[in-house]
Amino acid sequence: MKMTLKMLRARDNLTQKEAAHLIGISPDTWSKWENAKSFPDVQKLKVIEEKFNIKYDDIIFLSRITV
Repeated sequence: MKMTLKMLRARDNLTQKEAAHLIGISPDTWSKWENAKSFPDVQKLKVIEEKFNIKYDDIIFLSRITV
């Protein structure tokens, strides 16, 4: 099942702060990832895959749309 970072976090009943701590980043960084203001690097993607038990191909990264 494909999921956004927000969906992964909600699935595991985590706050942004808790998810950030799990991955080893700041809550601000996690928020930026969820809101497509920045994206995780390869090392952090591997941690996300491991901690959330999901494959990279199943993570949906939102794109930033500007009008």
